[in-house]
Amino acid sequence: MLDLTRPYDAHIDRRLRNEPIIWLASTRPDGRPHLVPLWFLWDGATVLLFSLPETQKVRNLHHNPAVTLSLEAADRGYDIVILEGRASLLDDPRLRGDMPAFVEKYAGLPRRWEPAEWAEKFSQAIRVAPTRLVAWMTRPDRLPQRRVIRF
Repeated sequence: MLDLTRPYDAHIDRRLRNEPIIWLASTRPDGRPHLVPLWFLWDGATVLLFSLPETQKVRNLHHNPAVTLSLEAADRGYDIVILEGRASLLDDPRLRGDMPAFVEKYAGLPRRWEPAEWAEKFSQAIRVAPTRLVAWMTRPDRLPQRRVIRF
């Protein structure tokens, strides 16, 4: 788990809470990789995603729940955060209670659909429980920082 009293861990947590896009890598049944950008929520322990139900990523997760998540590289590529974990496809209508958090996080971005319509379309909830975090910052003008955490 991230230790938020450590400045670098707190930085990683802020990025996970504030970045708009996370990349989800899953594996197709034939072994080929599949990579997609998604909106997401980080609660300090897991990543919550919502998907259209009939997508390649959902089919992949039925076959193999092992995933990798990656934030966009920040600071011109010097600030990297990657999570490995296990995805669970959730069938719990109560998760729509997390929609207000999505609406709040993404309020400033233009949307094609209003939040209620978005929640209806993107009805497949996916929760990723991280098993490993790898992060590093390697700017030339600073001492490198690296963090590997097994959950």
